[in-house]
Order: sequence, then C-alpha cells, then structure tokens
Amino acid sequence: MLAVHFDKPGGPENLYLKEVEKPSPGEGEVLLKVVASALNRADLLQRQGQYDPPPGASSILGLEASGYVVELGPGCQGQWKIGDPAMALLPGGGQAQYVTVPEGLLMPIPAGLTLPQAAAIPEVWLTAFQLLHLLGNVQAGDTVLIHAGSSGVGTAAIQLTRMAGATPLVTAGSQHKLQMAEKLGAAAGFNYKEEDFSEATLKFTKGAGVNIILDCIGGSYWEKNVTCLALDGRWVLYGLMGGANVSGPLFSKLFFKRGSLITSRLRCRDKKYKQMLVKAFTEQILPHFSTEGPQRLLPVLDRVFPVTEIQEAHAHMETNKNVGKIVLELPQ
Repeated sequence: MLAVHFDKPGGPENLYLKEVEKPSPGEGEVLLKVVASALNRADLLQRQGQYDPPPGASSILGLEASGYVVELGPGCQGQWKIGDPAMALLPGGGQAQYVTVPEGLLMPIPAGLTLPQAAAIPEVWLTAFQLLHLLGNVQAGDTVLIHAGSSGVGTAAIQLTRMAGATPLVTAGSQHKLQMAEKLGAAAGFNYKEEDFSEATLKFTKGAGVNIILDCIGGSYWEKNVTCLALDGRWVLYGLMGGANVSGPLFSKLFFKRGSLITSRLRCRDKKYKQMLVKAFTEQILPHFSTEGPQRLLPVLDRVFPVTEIQEAHAHMETNKNVGKIVLELPQ
C-alpha cells in the first residue's frame, strides 16, 4: 500500500509516498480502507522530529481517517461488518491506504456527510469534546475563551460550547478568521495581533472574566490568560505553540483566582480511555451532525488535497492561514 513517509526529520520537502506493507488487523481490530485523512499539528511536529508516536503506534502520520471496513480481526464483537463506512480516532497510521483500528475507536459516518468531511471529525471534535466536558466541566451559562478559534479544534469547540448553553469567545490572527468564527456561533472575537485579548475579554464579560480557557498556545499567553480568568475558572492547556517557558508569578496569580490549570494530551491516552471518549461522543454528539436545524454541527473544511500533494498540504498548514481542517484524499 502507499503511505506518507519521511526518511529524516525536517521540512515538508522531506515527505513522499512510499510503498509499504499493508497491516493486518489483530485481536479486536478492523482493517479500514482509507478514503480520506486529515492533517493535525501533531503531524507537523512528528515530521520535524519533535513528537514521537506513542509506544506501539504506527510511525506513519495521521491521527484520523475515514473509509470502509474491509477486514475483521479475531475477537471482534460484531458491531462492524465488511463494507461499513466508518471514521476512526488513531494514534498514527491514517495517512496510508489501509490502517488497523481497535473496533471501539471507530464511529459511524453521520448521515449527509461525505467521507472527506467525516475525516475532519475524529481527532479535533473528540479533543474539543474532551476539553470542554471531561476536563473543563462546561456548564450552561459559562463563558469560554477559545484560542486559535478558526483551527480544527477551535471551530469544533465553538459549536460544542453553544450546544452546551455556554458563550464562546475566540482569539484569532485575522479579520477573516474572526468572521468565520462568528458565523459558527462565537459571541465575539479578538484579533491578538491588534488588541490585548485579556482586556477585550474582561470588557465583554463586564470584568467577571471567563469560566474556561481552551489554550493551545501556552507560555506566551500565560499572563493574559490568568488576567481574564474568572474566579474558580478552569484553564485547560492542550498545546504549546507559544512556547513552554513561563517567567513570572504564575502560581500566585492563579492562586488568588482559585483557578485550576488542567493539561491534556489525547494521543498518548490508553485504549480504554479513548474507547470511553468515543462511546460518549458517539452517543451524545454524533447525532447532531445529521439533524436539521440550528443545533446542527458541521465539520469545517479549509482545503482538500490529494495525498500526492502532501508537501503542499503541510506547507499550507505551516502558513497558519487555514480556517478549519486540511483534508487528504487517498488513491482508491
């Protein structure tokens, strides 16, 4: 089968398609014939040599995929049959023509969605669901500040925040991104290049601050985050795009707010946790991708590349201009 490959860490120019052995499903696994996968920041970091896959995971890039079940491994419980369309959360391996998946990490394709749209759901929507509900304990009436509001996780988090009866606010780096976020339901958006988002957030909340911050930036935002966090607020950190170092009185500022700093990495969670997350998401959220009406959820696609243009897809993500997901289509 063909798979995205790189021989040494570096830039997008190191990526190419390589013929590799097709995997076989093990105990409780299915083999998925991949129609589409999607890019995540983790793929860029792995390509740069900064983010190794978890032990036992495929070294092929790709944390999510959609396609068709083509083989069932021993011990499968019968919830999937050959020919079923499905989408999958993966620790790696999605950017290839075939990938093995534990059956509990597969989800049905919502009615009305294409396979490329479905490929844009698993990693970012499960991440946003986990951050808001399992870690941030979002409640109706909360105000939630979502950094990188036009990213894959950001566009999912805006919609899930609205669905929970809370108010989403976002930061982004361009007017176009803010407009897109507001179309998805953000109550307000702040251009971090042009204004102090913490001041703007405090103004919007009439000085109260936000109950939850979803933060993929880290170090460079710490002070502004604590400044605009409400009393008893939850700051959920899931990325370090703005660096890992903090210089200053983080603990005292957080202490006086009675704030919680919660960190999360989904990729390295064990299978049992991921299966619990997939089950909860499938039951509580997935039906809303198919229902007509104001509560309907939509994966946001920026661009679809054939996987033969994998270098261009990575370069496009590195420009930070994408709104929503960058999807890759595999040859059939």
